[in-house]
Amino acid sequence: MTGTGTGTGPGGQWPAVRPEVVAEVVAGLSARLQKRLDGAAAKLAERPVERTGEDWRIAVDEEAVLVLHAPGGVVADQADVRCGCLLAPACVHRAAAVTVCPLADDEPPADADTAPDEAPTVPSPAADSPSDPADPSDPSAPSGPARPAEDLPAGAGPTEARSSEAEPTEALTAVELAAVDHLYRVGSAVVAAGVGGAGAVLQAELLRAAHRARLAGLYRPAAAAVAVVTRIRAARSGEPDHRLADLVAGLRELLGLSTALALAATPRPGGPGGPGGPGVAELRGTARQAYAPAGGLRLYGLFAEPVLTATHAGVLTWAVDAGGGLHTMAEVMPHTDATAAAPQAVGAGNRTVRLGDAMLSHREFTRAGLAVQGATRSAAGRLGAGASVRAVRAAGAAWTAEPLAGLWAEPPAAQVARALAAGAVPPETRPAGSELLFLDVTLLGAVPYGPGGEPRLLAESDGVVLALRAAHDHPGLAYRGNLALLATAPGLRLRVIGRLERAARPELRLLAIGLPPTGPSTTGPSTTVGSTTAADGDAATAHPGEPSLALPADRSGRVNLGLERLQTADLTLPPAGPTGPSAPAASGAPAGGEAPTTPVHLLTRRVGQAVTGGRAALALGSRAADGDRARLRSAGLATGAALLDGLLASAVDQSRDVFGRVVADDHGAFAAAWLAAAWYEEELASALCATVWSGPQDGVSPEATTHRP
Repeated sequence: MTGTGTGTGPGGQWPAVRPEVVAEVVAGLSARLQKRLDGAAAKLAERPVERTGEDWRIAVDEEAVLVLHAPGGVVADQADVRCGCLLAPACVHRAAAVTVCPLADDEPPADADTAPDEAPTVPSPAADSPSDPADPSDPSAPSGPARPAEDLPAGAGPTEARSSEAEPTEALTAVELAAVDHLYRVGSAVVAAGVGGAGAVLQAELLRAAHRARLAGLYRPAAAAVAVVTRIRAARSGEPDHRLADLVAGLRELLGLSTALALAATPRPGGPGGPGGPGVAELRGTARQAYAPAGGLRLYGLFAEPVLTATHAGVLTWAVDAGGGLHTMAEVMPHTDATAAAPQAVGAGNRTVRLGDAMLSHREFTRAGLAVQGATRSAAGRLGAGASVRAVRAAGAAWTAEPLAGLWAEPPAAQVARALAAGAVPPETRPAGSELLFLDVTLLGAVPYGPGGEPRLLAESDGVVLALRAAHDHPGLAYRGNLALLATAPGLRLRVIGRLERAARPELRLLAIGLPPTGPSTTGPSTTVGSTTAADGDAATAHPGEPSLALPADRSGRVNLGLERLQTADLTLPPAGPTGPSAPAASGAPAGGEAPTTPVHLLTRRVGQAVTGGRAALALGSRAADGDRARLRSAGLATGAALLDGLLASAVDQSRDVFGRVVADDHGAFAAAWLAAAWYEEELASALCATVWSGPQDGVSPEATTHRP
C-alpha cells in the first residue's frame, strides 16, 4: 500500500505513536534543542509525507530524510524513528516527528476480546515493557532525566514494584505513591502554564509520568494524563473538534485522581477507602476490560452510531436483552488518514457483527435480533467475541414494543439524573447506556435559542422545550444534514435517542429517531419486526393533519442518524403547513423558557481562563474579577465566590527574590485552588442542568443540590 499526502498535524497523514515513545525521544534532546522543539514541530507538520508500506517518509531538507516505521499504523519503539541528519539520533527532527504524530490509543482492538478463561483479566503492567523499567542498562527503559531521590524510597526496587502490580491491594505502595506525586506535579505545571505554555517538552514530561503510572498499575490516572496531552495538542493546533470544556474536564480528572490516590494512604469518611467514597481499586483502573460469563442472551437491535476520533474510526451498536438491559458491540479500528476516517466509520456499519456465526451487518442488526449462547460481557456492557460464543439471527422488535419500549417509560427528569451521575463513573465500569436519554418529542422547528439567539432545532418533551444538536459535527457524517431536514417539519412527532448535553438549557445530542407510539396497544407484548410492524404503520398515518415519517419498509420505523441519510421523501408534510405546537415558537414565544439567573458562567470563565492562559493570565485579571465575586455572592453562591477568591489569590501569590523576580515553585497550591473551583463548577452546572429538566424548584438554593460538599 502506497500513498502520498501533506502532513497536517495530529490526525492528518501521520501515523500514531505510543505515548512512552514521545517521552523517550523528547527526553533525549539537549536543553538547547528542547527550546527549539515547538518551532521545529510546526515546520515539520507542513512537510509532505509519503507512505510506503509500513514506512512514512518526510524530507527534512535536501539531504536528510526522516523515516517513521509504524507496523499497523503505530510507532511502538523509539528505534522506529530514524533520521538521516548528522545529529541523529539526538536530533530535533525525531522529537518533532513524534510531537506531530497523534497519540496511539492503549485500548485493545475489538477483535482482541477473549473469554475469561482464555486470558487474564488484568495483564501485568510489566508486559508493556520487555524488561524492568528500573534497569538503566536496558535500552527500552525511559531515557529521560533521572528520577528525583524523593520519588523512590530506599530499598524500593523492581521486585517490590512487580509484587504490587501483580496483586493490587487497597494500600498504595511507595512506587505507586511516587508515580502519583509525579503525575500531580506535572499536571500542576500544565495548569499553571496554560495551553500557550504547555509546549512539546511539558507534554512529553506528562507522557513520561503517564507511562510511569501505567507501569505501577495506575491505569486510570495514566489514561487521564494521555487524554490531557491529546486535548492540549488539539487546542494548540486549532483542531475544529477542540472544546475547552473537554480540556478542563481532562485536567480536573487527572488532578482529582492524583489527589484522591494521595489521600488513600489515610482513609477517611467519604474519601478513598472510607464509607461513601470510591475504593482504591476503582481509582487505579484496569489495563483492559474484563469479561465475565453472561450465559444465554436474547438480544434485540436498538441503534448504531459512528465512532470517529483522531486515531480511530468505526461503529458502536447498541442492543437490548429480554430484561431491558443494554449491551454494546464495537467495530472500531485505527486510521492514519483523517480524510478517509469518516467514510471508514460509516462503512463500518456494513461490516458483519463479530458475534458467533451471525451473518448480518451492524446496520441490519439494529432492526433485527440475535439469540446468543455462551455470551461474555464486560462490566460496562460490552459483549465479548470469544471463540466459545455462539449466535444466530432472530427477529427484532419495534421501539414501541417490549422490551425496547421500557427504555422510554422512565420519566425524563429521572433519565437526566441518571445520565449526570454516570459522568462520575469510570468508563470501564459505567453501566451501558447510562448516559443515554430516551424521549418522545414533538419538533417545534428551527428558532432562535439561548442568549445568543442562534437558530437551533427545538422540540418539546413532557412539557420541557429542548434543543436538538448533532451528535458529531463532522461533515462526513449524516448528523447535520439529517437535522437540517428535520427542521423543515415542525409538528413532527418522534421517538428519539440521544446523549445529554450538560447545559443551562435543556439540550440533547441526537443519535437515532423512530416512529412514535400511537396508543396503549404498542407498549404491550413484543411485536417482531420483519419490515414495518402494524403499529409502525399506524404511527405513520395516525394524524393525517400533521407531518409524519414515511420510511421505507426496510428501515423498520427507525433511522440511525449518523449512518443513514434522510431523504425529502421520508417526510410527509401537510400542504397547509405546520400547526399546533410549532405556532408558539414561530410567533416569537421565548424559546427554551426563561434564561437561568444563576451566574455559574462567571466561575466557569475563570476556570477556563486558567487553562488557556495559565497562572499569569489569571493573576493579571484578578482585580477585574471583583464584580464576578460580588455577583456570585448576590446570587447566593457564597461558596463559589470564596473559591474564586482562593483561586485568584493563589495565582497572584508567588514568591520573589531580592530583585523582584518571580521565584519558580511547584504550583501545588495554585493547582489545588484550581481543582476545588473546577469541581465546584462541575457539580453546580450538573445541578442546574438537572433543575432545568425537572422544572423550577422555588426556595431551593443551587448550592444545596450539588453532589459534593
